[in-house]
Amino acid sequence: MSSSNLVFKDYNPSQIILLPPSLEELIDDNHPVRVVNAVIDRINVEPLLKQYKPGGTSVYHPKMLLKVLVYGYLTNVYSSRKMESALKENIHMMWLAAMNRPDHNTIARFRSERLKDTLRQVFGQIVVLLVEEGLVSIKNIYTDGTKIEANANKYTFVWGRAIKTSKERIARQLDELWDYTQKLAEDELSSEEKPDFKEIDQEKVSQAIEKIDQALKAKPVSKRVRQKLSYAKKNWPSKLKEYAEKEAIMGENRNSYSKTDPGATFMRMKEDHMLNGQLKPGYNFQISTSDQFIVNYSIHQNPTDTLTLKPHLQHYQNLYQTNPESICADAGYGSEENYDYLEEQTIDNYVKYNYFHKEQSKKWKENPFKSDNLHYNKEQDKLYCPMGQPMDRIADRKTKSWAGYEQTYARYQAKNCDGCPLRGSCHKSKGNRIVEVNNNLNRHKQKVKQNLQSEQGLKHRSKRPWDVEAVFGAIKHNRGFRRFMLKGMDKVEIEAGLLAIAHNLAKTAA
Repeated sequence: MSSSNLVFKDYNPSQIILLPPSLEELIDDNHPVRVVNAVIDRINVEPLLKQYKPGGTSVYHPKMLLKVLVYGYLTNVYSSRKMESALKENIHMMWLAAMNRPDHNTIARFRSERLKDTLRQVFGQIVVLLVEEGLVSIKNIYTDGTKIEANANKYTFVWGRAIKTSKERIARQLDELWDYTQKLAEDELSSEEKPDFKEIDQEKVSQAIEKIDQALKAKPVSKRVRQKLSYAKKNWPSKLKEYAEKEAIMGENRNSYSKTDPGATFMRMKEDHMLNGQLKPGYNFQISTSDQFIVNYSIHQNPTDTLTLKPHLQHYQNLYQTNPESICADAGYGSEENYDYLEEQTIDNYVKYNYFHKEQSKKWKENPFKSDNLHYNKEQDKLYCPMGQPMDRIADRKTKSWAGYEQTYARYQAKNCDGCPLRGSCHKSKGNRIVEVNNNLNRHKQKVKQNLQSEQGLKHRSKRPWDVEAVFGAIKHNRGFRRFMLKGMDKVEIEAGLLAIAHNLAKTAA
């Protein structure tokens, strides 16, 4: 075939276009960028405007920067530098920004500083718009959490247990030095009462070392003791000051943190495809969903889901000035404290507890010797053993959880186990059987069991996995978001909010 017969469409990159096409014409009518633009145009950005001071040179409009960030997170672009490039190369970004070209510093500063106290309000407004459009309901929510790695070095860690061990070692050695000095220089320390070294701090240790040093000055002390005392005087006070600073960063409810991001706690990351996962610095990302839309989010430093439910629901209350009608979650959230809170807030409780599924087995139900299967008479406050004999309440045992919640365990004792034909199967203790029961928790469990086994409960249980867990799949696998870009609780919470808004708008556009 002759090349002269070939026909090609006109192509001349050097040709000047008399009337260049509008970007508006190049954007599909149903493209997600239009949803981002339309939804953010409808919200009240007054909280964002309050972040700016009047006067000075002109600045980029916060609504435009918010659109750029949300669309960036919607299209898996999380770096401010990549967003800067997209504003010069991507027609969707160029159209969204109306050809404005903020640099990466402007984008990063807006994300970290301007959105700090306002993004949650923006998120709430968007959810309310979706509710008004009939796309989502915030009455019945499904809650779950996942661990996402922090932007931190996994080898720069501080462990609370290591600090505790080091302080105990210092206290033990100081106690030994004091006893040694008291024996050798009895006159010098005769008027001194021995300090209690169980709780030590920088000041207390410094004073004790000074007294020991003064008492041993004129005494024949071995070279080894002198060296030890010199080392203690030089290092222990400064070490204790360092430990106190680290404990202050860690707080009461954490046992570790990363030096490169002190807000991050070491958690086991399941996605490492290892048997027990690998310890990495990260954050606990909690969400509540409805029809796979995110209606609430929160960031936590504690890896245990049990401790996150109350603060997570308080975020919901602050957003919508009301409580959800019901909540459904897995057994990781089932605790007496959480059940008390849900009852107090009159939220229908579909939160599983440990052994919920195990209790449904025939083996469990038909075992009359399990303490959970013993009959309880609430009016008389008595348990009844498998032989039908009453067990009297003899005492209470109070415990306090790591989070400070106090629990009461009632102790019930059988009257006469001697000669009982069921004793060998019932218990193996020498005296009469004693059973400890948390009556309040058992009351909650009974109520939760009824809820979960009801027709409505079965619907919630079957819906929960594909409603909330699918959202984490979309974020982690579809969007490839497995590590936060920013450092610190406040900034990480901003990223979580941007992820939540981007997910909701992407689903709206789908």
